Amino acid sequence: MKIAITGGTGFVGRHLAERLARDGHHVVLLARGIRADGFGLREHPSVDFVPADLSDPKALACAFSGCDAVAHCAGINRQIGQQTYQRVHIQGTANVTQAAKTAGVRKIVLISFLRARPNCGSAYHESKWEAEELVRNSGLDHTILKCGMIYGRGDHMLDHLSHTIFTLPIFAKVGLREKPIRPVPIQDLVDVICAALLDGRLSRATVAVTGAEELYLSEAVRRVGRVLGKKTLILPAPVWFLYTLAHVFELTMRVPLIALAQVRILEEGVVDAAPPCAAAPNDLQPSRRFTPEQIRTGLPEPGPFTLRDLRCV
Repeated sequence: MKIAITGGTGFVGRHLAERLARDGHHVVLLARGIRADGFGLREHPSVDFVPADLSDPKALACAFSGCDAVAHCAGINRQIGQQTYQRVHIQGTANVTQAAKTAGVRKIVLISFLRARPNCGSAYHESKWEAEELVRNSGLDHTILKCGMIYGRGDHMLDHLSHTIFTLPIFAKVGLREKPIRPVPIQDLVDVICAALLDGRLSRATVAVTGAEELYLSEAVRRVGRVLGKKTLILPAPVWFLYTLAHVFELTMRVPLIALAQVRILEEGVVDAAPPCAAAPNDLQPSRRFTPEQIRTGLPEPGPFTLRDLRCV
């Protein structure tokens, strides 16, 4: 099959592209630019790279030409300049669905967030919900995957926890009463995406994808620290303090240690879908727990944050 992936050099898009290419499918990667860790994919003989953003439906339709399905993985967790939630999540999804219909694409799979919902006071959550609604009402066969916190090689979770532990092994809980999470391994999520893209499963469905194990983020930090051989001091912190830190990190870091949207996500917990929706079928339920083996497969090269992580450098 020929599959187009928006956000193709991002975390989820890159792992999905690697799986599809390995299994012999033709992959069209759409992304605004090439990152250093995306060159290997670009050199793969069955992967075409199209440097394009989501703003031009005609260019998207051209890229989607001949594709059987589109995996819409593009998204942001903070707003920078013209990269706003309105422009990326809402207008970008409208352009993707329009282009898919123009190109005759049969299926679209949208990667959304577990607690995306309307009228909740978070621009991130609300824009993700509007993207879901655009796909539901597009007339296309579709699958919407409301995903929890995803981890694996190249993610934000393990990458930032690792570098933080090497830089200053102190972790602040989000809120004085911590809420649980269910981390989703990227391998398990890719299994679900492929079932929807390639096997025609989960047709016209909205499905929650959460991990096999429920735990607190502080426990996840302890497990990462043990794998790294580092002791980590974990302290409670009020939510307002984390919002202040997130604002500072967004202003100063290329990829923030924690973004404002992520504070809101952790403040609520990442366990149950909102609004409620069906879970993945039993054979597609994520099965990998947050074990030392899983953590090792997703860790970046060891080391602290450096000046290169700052936006001013």
